[in-house]
Amino acid sequence: MVSLPIFLVLLGVLVAVSNLTAVEWDYEPTDRTVATLDADTAVTFDVPEGATLARRGQYEVSERAIVVPVTREATGEVQDMRVVLREPVGAGGGRPGVVFMHGAGHGTCYDSFGDVAYAMSSAGFVTAVTDKPTWSTTDVDRDYPASADAYDQVVGLLRGMEDVDPAQVGIYATSESTWISSYLLRDDPDVAFQILLSPMVYTPREALGFFVAQDFALAGAHDGYQSIVRRVFGVDAELFGLTNLDIRTLTPEAFAVPTFVAYGSKDVMTAQVDGLEQILRMARLAGNDDVTIRSYAMANHVLRLGHDDVVGEPFADRYLDDLVDWTVGTLAGLEQTSERVAGDVIVQSIAVPTELHAHRTMTVYGVVLHAAMLLLLLATAVVAAVALVRRLRRGLHPDRPTLGFRHGFGRVMLVLVTVTLLTLCMFAVGLGEVIMTVVDLAWGGAPDNDPGVMYWSWPVAQLVCTLVVWAWSCVLARLIEVASLRGILAAHPRRGAVREIVSGEQPVLATTRLGRVLFWMSAAGMVSVLLVFAFWGLFVY
Repeated sequence: MVSLPIFLVLLGVLVAVSNLTAVEWDYEPTDRTVATLDADTAVTFDVPEGATLARRGQYEVSERAIVVPVTREATGEVQDMRVVLREPVGAGGGRPGVVFMHGAGHGTCYDSFGDVAYAMSSAGFVTAVTDKPTWSTTDVDRDYPASADAYDQVVGLLRGMEDVDPAQVGIYATSESTWISSYLLRDDPDVAFQILLSPMVYTPREALGFFVAQDFALAGAHDGYQSIVRRVFGVDAELFGLTNLDIRTLTPEAFAVPTFVAYGSKDVMTAQVDGLEQILRMARLAGNDDVTIRSYAMANHVLRLGHDDVVGEPFADRYLDDLVDWTVGTLAGLEQTSERVAGDVIVQSIAVPTELHAHRTMTVYGVVLHAAMLLLLLATAVVAAVALVRRLRRGLHPDRPTLGFRHGFGRVMLVLVTVTLLTLCMFAVGLGEVIMTVVDLAWGGAPDNDPGVMYWSWPVAQLVCTLVVWAWSCVLARLIEVASLRGILAAHPRRGAVREIVSGEQPVLATTRLGRVLFWMSAAGMVSVLLVFAFWGLFVY
């Protein structure tokens, strides 16, 4: 009669927390496709009779490196950015140029874009591959406007070279740098063209939310883990000084120049259908009808055919030829005769979560809750360590209790703490497995047929946590029973009852103050763990 209402109240609180921290997310419409107009990705032009266009492999390529100091205006930091210049040997003057822009990570001029830059240089382009401009920033606080300015300085460097036509210098941007390219084109509308590899298009909150939610599903993770994605991308990052999540770079200016967009059918990071629609819409608003879309079968996020961490992994068939042919014909001012949208069918599994926004109250609550849990667990561990040291010191005096638990509360506490912490570890392992699988998918890998721990860990955690809540309800009921027998729960407590409990003469929990402190610290720590589980949606999904 006492345990059941306590259980219902505790479980009701946890369910309420899970519901109050839930972030709404509409996955509809799902499984959309765009049928291309031609399966052949080749880019062709109406070439005047007798004229020839430069081809890949036409020239030998020379290579040299220089250093360009770039300044981050917001802080005054200077980065000596190395630049590898590749030039076609014997191609003469008036060459077109391309500046390559890095995606996520910390790429350098020597480990990035080498094969594609060489291919374009062999067709007559002067190419520039730089170190990624990062200064003291990290992946979460990247300075996109400053990065755009740094790349634009390299654009200016190419324009100033004797053998380069300043009116024919463009950019090659991939993944994360397609946010940066928008700033660059806003500030430098004289860029001649752009090649966009797996463009992100939407805000980082929306684009990354789409990517992670889709990949959690592809990995085979339990639906409950997707509730974690929703809460993570509902965070108010501005509280921590991070402002990049909600930058909006989808503007007509970003697509006002001739644009070549390349997608891979195995790309699990990019919202291709929604992205394609928005790119065409922005280009139309900018008055630009020179947009070519290519989708390559079996290619991943960076258009490679296999796992991207394999050195020398080849590009998708014809990709290098297609982008060279498109750029050469476009700069020559020729009319394109091939279809604008061609290649493999373009597919998107779920909608981009454009309704996502920052939830400040939830963020503050989550930070306070997790900090409190860590502090309580640390404090409990310290008290337990003190108890262990005292127990070891009193080994020769077993008649002097260290904790002095009564009525079985010590054993129950040990079991509940152990089970709760093991469940927390299992939950962390399941989430870690999901994250590692998602990373592998992003690099071009494939999920296992059996998702294993990333699926069953969620319902098991739900069951165990519910049983733990019931066990704590029984413990509280037993505490109430013992306290009532000691005479402190009556309307008029028995004289001396409180003193007897505090002194340990008639204990409710333990005969020692250390035992009582350890019990309540452990209880508070375990409740905080359950509240953290509830925060991430364990008591809803």
